Amino acid sequence: MRGGFDVDERSASGRVAFAEVSASPLFVEWCVDAVASDSAGAVVTFSGVVRDHDDGRSVARLSYTGHPSAGDVIRQVADDIAAAHPGVRLAVAHRIGDLAIGDVALACAVASAHRGVAFAACAALVDEVKARVPIWKEQFFEGGTSEWVGSIG
Repeated sequence: MRGGFDVDERSASGRVAFAEVSASPLFVEWCVDAVASDSAGAVVTFSGVVRDHDDGRSVARLSYTGHPSAGDVIRQVADDIAAAHPGVRLAVAHRIGDLAIGDVALACAVASAHRGVAFAACAALVDEVKARVPIWKEQFFEGGTSEWVGSIG
């Protein structure tokens, strides 16, 4: 185990350290620890953090709900990104459950020998997780109303 998750020994390429859906708090440092190596000249990270507003309304909190297949899908996304970006090692995790303002909802890190590859793979990883992983967000606004968002974005 490095950081908060077991490093995935099942990864065919060895380039996905972990890809998880979790009800526990996330820390991007866990992702960094899992992908860092002496050969990596760049480690690019992303933390998707719960903000206090959306479209002019004050957000009080969020709740993420995942389909039972979400864990399998996030692992497939990670494998696909690793295959599309040779030379990277990556780690990614998404929260489910109730989150407060400031909590990390999505954390990932991508390591590579060079920054351009790491930046491109990290951006693709975030975009694909948001597009493909079946996790839905319910926003709770100040004043008591709520709204479902069709994807995790």
